[in-house]
Amino acid sequence: MILDEEIIITNWFRIHFAENRGMAFSMELPGIWGKMILSIMRLVAVSVGIWYILGLFKQKTHWGFITACCFILAGALGNLIDGAFYGLVFSDSYGRIAEVLPKGGGYAGIMQGQVVDMLRFPLYRGVFPHWMPIWKDEPFEFFNAIFNIADSAITTGVLIIIIFQKWFFVKEETTEKSETTVVS
Repeated sequence: MILDEEIIITNWFRIHFAENRGMAFSMELPGIWGKMILSIMRLVAVSVGIWYILGLFKQKTHWGFITACCFILAGALGNLIDGAFYGLVFSDSYGRIAEVLPKGGGYAGIMQGQVVDMLRFPLYRGVFPHWMPIWKDEPFEFFNAIFNIADSAITTGVLIIIIFQKWFFVKEETTEKSETTVVS
């Protein structure tokens, strides 16, 4: 696909090819050093995530919590791999379909690539009412974000933790037996 090309699957589901230079909602740290810092932060997050999950196994933590953490780790690892190697393997996609392993190398060095986002779910399209002061009569789309499967894994893991936290973090009740002595 060419950058920003879109394939309509249904009215509410589209495959939209986008390249994200930064992180969530296309926020980015500027310049080459900003991209390197982001990549290093991703690498540290994945390393800490692996260490944390290994600790959860040792503590015999609830399997559901471990599963949710593995979803988050898998998504973070997917985005790390995409950002680390995508720029090495592909040419840029501006106005053309990217080449795989182009002569002279890809469009970016290691840890400098962009993350591919492709899923888009425009659930509702409408127009703001005329009485709204700022966006009066302007069109809008509800849920216009473009994301990837790794982002979905992170979101799913976080939602599982939020929804099932009462089961994952059960406090063990300690019952103290009090001895009573009867004095006669």
